[in-house]
Amino acid sequence: MRHTSAPADRDRRDSGDGIRLGTAASQIDIEGRSVVCSRCDVPDLDSGHRFTERDSTMAGKNDKRRAGKSSNAASTEDLNMYHAYERQFDRAAAALRFPEHLLVQIKSCNNVYEFSFPVKVGRKLEIFQGWRAEHSHHRKPLKGGIRYATHVDKDEVRALASLMTFKCAIVNVPFGGSKGAVRVNPYTTPPEILERITRRYAAELIWKGFIGPGSNVPAPDMGTGEREMAWIADTYDAMNRGGIDNFACVTGKPVGQGGIQGRTEATGRGVYYGVREALSYKQDTKLLGLTQGIEGKAIAIQGYGNVGKHAAHIFAKEGGARIVAIGEWNGWLHNPDGIDLDALDAHRAETGSILEFPGAKTRRTAKNVLEVKCDVLVPAALQNVITLENVDRLKCKIVAEAANGPTTPDAERRLIDRGVTVIPDIYLNAGGVTVSYFEWTKNIGHIRYGRMGKRLEAAKESQMIHAIENAMGQEFDPAAKRLYGRGADEIDIVRSGLEGTMVDAYREIRAAFKRNRRIHDLRTAAYGVAIEKVAASYRSLGVWP
Repeated sequence: MRHTSAPADRDRRDSGDGIRLGTAASQIDIEGRSVVCSRCDVPDLDSGHRFTERDSTMAGKNDKRRAGKSSNAASTEDLNMYHAYERQFDRAAAALRFPEHLLVQIKSCNNVYEFSFPVKVGRKLEIFQGWRAEHSHHRKPLKGGIRYATHVDKDEVRALASLMTFKCAIVNVPFGGSKGAVRVNPYTTPPEILERITRRYAAELIWKGFIGPGSNVPAPDMGTGEREMAWIADTYDAMNRGGIDNFACVTGKPVGQGGIQGRTEATGRGVYYGVREALSYKQDTKLLGLTQGIEGKAIAIQGYGNVGKHAAHIFAKEGGARIVAIGEWNGWLHNPDGIDLDALDAHRAETGSILEFPGAKTRRTAKNVLEVKCDVLVPAALQNVITLENVDRLKCKIVAEAANGPTTPDAERRLIDRGVTVIPDIYLNAGGVTVSYFEWTKNIGHIRYGRMGKRLEAAKESQMIHAIENAMGQEFDPAAKRLYGRGADEIDIVRSGLEGTMVDAYREIRAAFKRNRRIHDLRTAAYGVAIEKVAASYRSLGVWP
């Protein structure tokens, strides 16, 4: 098997406290268990040279493309996801003071296992393509989802693995970054065939050591979910008999198979917490022409799958926002007064589509949902949906990246130049990996969150309520007493942990933005925060042998 990997301004706009938020290569040949590494063009290890954007070939090419705003620029825009990651990394690295050899190590994707495997379909064998990329081993285990899609390729997988490293660092989750994929259409493939594909894919990872509770822990991604994770966990358990931590080999499992409450909603809920925190700073929202808080804000969501649906419901029901537009692959809905989400869900359950929902106007041009007038635009579907071709038609104040890589680097520059805030994916959709971390620790600890302390906590709360009632001379409403005197369940603890994680991470990113005059946008600030943490790990580990 061949196993290959390759690493592939403006002035500050606030006068006061407000913020306008605006190559080395390696090849690894694996023959059985033997690994031989060969690195090329690695700079002098004693060099103190710092990365600049000009150090990246792709950055240089795209700088030229940014010179004009013509339709020709849009037609030649580089949409390769790994190239976009390289440009984003280089921009952040140019604002930091680390030696080049360390930045090369941090940037490089350590290895990619690329393989083909047969699956029996009817009376014939079909060959499927699979990948598992491991970006960084500075923390273990490595973490990252498994994607089922027909468009997936090696560059996409290693880009997503790279993003996972920095995503984990931003939210202080002690994992390295990884990602996996199979080129298959999960929506047209029968479930029994998907199970065979998933179990064979898992077996390939097990045979090569690319999965395990202490080495590499997959999770759901596009096209996969609880069902696939349960199949993988069962396959791993069957091939590693007697392992006490076997079910920690994967997260995103059904609750009855070692999963955790709140994992399904985690990414969407994290998006809500991140946007809420961004809108909590008066000096920042003033620069955008917005008031503080989420209540009353007009929000458009592209993609009404797991992430988009949960984000929409939480924005509306907990934040008081108006969901004015929702888009899917075949069209979108628009109602400037707000869409009734429960009624929409009932309509989709009955018809199989969001289209022709009587509570909103149906539009058939799917991508145009991105161009609706709103305060916050939430792309929650695929990468590269905001490009030079459509960026000038966007009418939002904030782009909240719930998907991975929805905005191209050149399109982001246009948005920032217009004063639009882009809340980056490597921070905003980290809710999933955060709650996956909670699930993994639950599996390693073999005990449900809240089990040990719930009754004690409930008793203390009941005593406090009783004391307040005695002091006031009147009783609380019975419903309020049940709510406040019940103790914390697992879902309460998970949501609390996720909220604290997302709030703390945003504050850290914002502080980095304000502190470093070389940083001009939130994505670069987020990368800078992450690179500093990963660099500290590598420096502590040293090099052996």
